[in-house]
Amino acid sequence: MSKGSNAPVPITALRVELGWRSGPGVPDADASALLLTAGKVRSAGDFVFYNQPAHSSGAVRHEGKRTAGGQVTDVLGVDLTRVEGAIERIVLAASADGGTFGQVPGLYVEVTDAASGAVVVRFDSPGATSETAFVLGEFYRRQGSWKFRAVAQGYSSGLEGLATDFGITVDEPQHAAPPATAAPHPVVTPPAPVAPPPPPSPASPPVAAQPPAARPVRLSKVTLTKAAPSVSLAKQGGTSGVMRVNLNWQVRKQLSGWGGRWGGGGRGDLDLDLDLCALYELADGRKGVVQALGNAFGSLHRPPYIHLDGDDRTGAVAAGENLTINLDHRQDFRRILVFVTIYEGASSFADLHATVTLQPQHGAAIDFSLDECTVPSTVCALALITNTGGDLLVQREARYLVPERAVSPQRTVDRAYGWGMNWTPGRK
Repeated sequence: MSKGSNAPVPITALRVELGWRSGPGVPDADASALLLTAGKVRSAGDFVFYNQPAHSSGAVRHEGKRTAGGQVTDVLGVDLTRVEGAIERIVLAASADGGTFGQVPGLYVEVTDAASGAVVVRFDSPGATSETAFVLGEFYRRQGSWKFRAVAQGYSSGLEGLATDFGITVDEPQHAAPPATAAPHPVVTPPAPVAPPPPPSPASPPVAAQPPAARPVRLSKVTLTKAAPSVSLAKQGGTSGVMRVNLNWQVRKQLSGWGGRWGGGGRGDLDLDLDLCALYELADGRKGVVQALGNAFGSLHRPPYIHLDGDDRTGAVAAGENLTINLDHRQDFRRILVFVTIYEGASSFADLHATVTLQPQHGAAIDFSLDECTVPSTVCALALITNTGGDLLVQREARYLVPERAVSPQRTVDRAYGWGMNWTPGRK
């Protein structure tokens, strides 16, 4: 497609892929979507991005990134049948992290049929220079049907400028106001005489209540890597409330060897079942596990203060699979090891792509991808959370383990981290 052109979208279940070529000096990029009514969002909930990965309607979700063969993709899932009637447009945007789009080669947006992988539309963005955010395209309603328009509108103010342009209030703006001019030295003057208080005035009529202020959106994030594998929750503002640990995954469809397409949430993935789990050790020495196996879902408001929201047996649930940790009880934790096992449907994490996101209620999102498995692993240690002087330190593990014959994945990860628990067979 060329800039400004449009095309019909006859498919309703879609995969929107933002892609570019990686390389030295190439900044990271992030896909996002804004659901608009009369050109603006209705609330912050209509903004879907890395810190807010799913719309409440289920119409749009952020599915995460992968890197393969020098190509990076960030994916959004879109279900047009679930778009609310008030929504007129879905804007598809990209923001650069750590540079400009002039440093991002081969930027494109491609819309495919989520079930078959067939390309519906593709738009290769024209050359960029100093832009740090782009509206690449949009879905819009026309006479009862959906169409796609190639836009390529650039912003030099990054994701913050793009978001505020569509009605989002941003928490902790990234572009600070210029410093004020230094004030001259104060001049000391004698105090003025104190005047007597004025007589009381007639009571004023009550002031009408103001509508609540729009909820601000936090744009900051932390990506853990091998080079920078840990982060302090206190330094990110995550000291209270809850923290959601989210796992989303895609199945690598081995159609043509390692270069085959990836997909997620389609019918071919329905037999895959990954289990998000957590080993915990409390400050008083109690140990245990939170997992779907054995219905050990935990509890948020009593020990262990960790709760598994549910068991997503397909990977197609919009919110993925989630653990919730009560940070108001952080002093009760000694350590928490978040791990994932393949319950059925795949022989190794080498066949899968998964994204892990830790989202504190009052802090920046922390994320990383699982793309490095080269062994026949069915259990992966994701993150180790350790109480260090009252602060919780999050350490990226991404450690793929291979269970010995007749040894369960849970026992395998226990041995690797010295938890020292007794294990019995379980089922779900």
